[in-house]
Amino acid sequence: MKRLLLPLILFLTLAIQAQASRILIPMDEHQKNHLKAYGIAYWVLKQYETEIDWLLNFRGGSFMLPHTQKFASEMTIRGVSFEVISEAQAAQILNQIAAPDANMDAVKLQKAPKIAVYSPKTKQPWDDAVTLVMTYAEIPYDIIFDEEVMNAKLPEYDWLHLHHEDFTGQYGKFFHFRDQPWYIAQKREAEEITRKFGFTKVPQLKLAVVKKIRDFCLGGGYMFAMCNATDTFDISLAAQNTDMVDSFYDGDPFDPSANQKLDFSQTFAFRNFQVYTNPYLIEFSNIDNQPEERGLSEHNDYFSLFQFSAKWDPIPTMLTQNHMNVIKGFMGQTTAFKKAYIKPEVVVMAENRSANEARYIHSPYGKGFFTFYGGHDPEDYRHEIGEDPTDLNLHPNSAGYRLILNNILFPAAKKKKQKT
Repeated sequence: MKRLLLPLILFLTLAIQAQASRILIPMDEHQKNHLKAYGIAYWVLKQYETEIDWLLNFRGGSFMLPHTQKFASEMTIRGVSFEVISEAQAAQILNQIAAPDANMDAVKLQKAPKIAVYSPKTKQPWDDAVTLVMTYAEIPYDIIFDEEVMNAKLPEYDWLHLHHEDFTGQYGKFFHFRDQPWYIAQKREAEEITRKFGFTKVPQLKLAVVKKIRDFCLGGGYMFAMCNATDTFDISLAAQNTDMVDSFYDGDPFDPSANQKLDFSQTFAFRNFQVYTNPYLIEFSNIDNQPEERGLSEHNDYFSLFQFSAKWDPIPTMLTQNHMNVIKGFMGQTTAFKKAYIKPEVVVMAENRSANEARYIHSPYGKGFFTFYGGHDPEDYRHEIGEDPTDLNLHPNSAGYRLILNNILFPAAKKKKQKT
C-alpha cells in the first residue's frame, strides 16, 4: 500500500505546484519580516529583471510575482513569509483590486533603481537609518559625497538619499563636539574638498552641491532626505544671496539682514521661515518643531499616515504603504516640520495633529520628486551621538523603517499620470 501511496502523493504535489504559478508576499500582520521583503523585491528586479505587481492597499501593500523555486528558496533563506497561489487566485486578487469601489491598485515594478547615498567618507556607524535598513534588507547602494556630486556623477543614479548632512556648512552646529575625533575628521574632510573645488568657505561648497542635487531632481531624479538634511537643504537654497553663517564656522560675520534676504522661490518644500544665526543654538531655523513646542514625550509621540486614493493618487499611496497607520514617533536634530512653513503644493503624507506638525512630505520637482522624512532613527526615540547602531534584527516589522523602503522601490514603478 505504501508503495502505491508514495507515487500518488508525489504526483499530487507536483500537480499542485504546476498550478501554483504565482508568489504572494503578504505585507500585513502575517509577514514575519517586512523589511527583508523589500530586499527580495529589489533582488528579483535586479537579478532577474522580472516584473512584480505591487498591490497597493491590498494586505498592507503586498507583492505578487511569478512562482519559481529559486524565488521561493531565497525567501525561505531570508525569512520572508510568502504564499504560493494559482493563476486563478491571482486573477481573483487583481479583479478585486480593479473594482471601481475598491481603494486599491496594482502597480508594475519594472527595473531596480540604481541607488546612491550622499554621505561623508568619515561618517560614523551610528549616523544613518537609511544605510542601516538598506544593509539589513540587502539592497545594494553606492556611497558618494561632495567630490562625486561636483564631478557630475549624480546622473548615473536613479535614487539619491541625503545622509543627515548640514548643507548650511555649519558642521551640524555641533560646536560642543568640536574636540571629538569624528568632528575634527569631518571638518577636515569638508575643508579639503572646499579648497579642491576652488571655494573659500564650506558654505559655498555646500550650496554648489545643493544646486547639483537640485538639477538632478529637475532632470528626473528621486531624492529622499531625513533629519536635518531636509531643512538645511532648503535653508541653503533660500540663503544663497546672503550670508547667514557666523564667523565661528566660516571665518567671517553673518549678514545682520540675512532673514530679510531669504529667497523662498528657490526652495523645495518650505517658505516664510526664519534662520537662526546664533552659532551656539543647535537649531537651524524655526521650521523644526521643538520639544517644548510639541508638548510630547516618548510615551505619547505618534504620527498618523494619510489615506490616499490608490487609483487617483498612486504616488503618495505607494509611499504610505504599511501594516500600521499610526506609527510611533522618533526625534532627530530635525524632528518634524511646522505646517505653517510648508509650501501649498507639497503633499503632507503623515502628521501629528495634536502638535500641528508634518512628519513625512513629498512633491514632484521638475521631472523628478523629493521626499522629506523628519527624525533620525525610527526605532531609537532619542538618538544620541556615539550610540551603537540600531540592530534591525530586533525590529524586522518596523513600520517607521518601512516608509524609507517604500521610497527605495518607488522609482521602479511604471508611472501613471497623477490625477490631482
